[in-house]
Amino acid sequence: MNFLEERIQKDGIVKEENVLKVDSFLNHQMDISLFRQIGEEFKRRFADVPINKILTIEASGIGIACIVAEYFDVPVVFAKKSKSINIEGEMYVAEIESFTHKCKNQVIVSRKFLNPEDHVLIIDDFLANGCALQGLISIIGQAGATVEGIGIVIEKGFQSGGRIIRNLGYHLESLAIIEDMNADTGKIVFREQ
Repeated sequence: MNFLEERIQKDGIVKEENVLKVDSFLNHQMDISLFRQIGEEFKRRFADVPINKILTIEASGIGIACIVAEYFDVPVVFAKKSKSINIEGEMYVAEIESFTHKCKNQVIVSRKFLNPEDHVLIIDDFLANGCALQGLISIIGQAGATVEGIGIVIEKGFQSGGRIIRNLGYHLESLAIIEDMNADTGKIVFREQ
């Protein structure tokens, strides 16, 4: 069991409808020393890949992506879920459906932050059905940039997202893959990696 799986076993809470609460250390309160371990591990797994930008989606992925970016010494771009008056000029747009929030959002990235010369590592906290990732992949494609890899902190292996993304040919690395979880018992089973 790796460092992340141990932390999920210790502090994660399994809820109904295949929801895993990790808000005490990952996506509400953030454990920065854990994020450093995550950053180191993604740097190790993508060490041979030319990366000059990290892309994530607001809000939960931002903190993780920032720490990961320190290990690659590259900037982070995050897709916004709503247009604000601060965003000027042309944008890349993709529609995504959130598993957690059960809603559809348009996500946007300003065209000035992604271009055909970019080699992008996508970072996100969760992978369930893969809709958010497909939206980010679409935005990278619109920019003419290259998806060099995808780093996920927690993948729900019993949902289709990981299989879909891998079948599309992308280099997807998930630090913890959950095969099964039970809200009644709180039991979490991880995939051997």
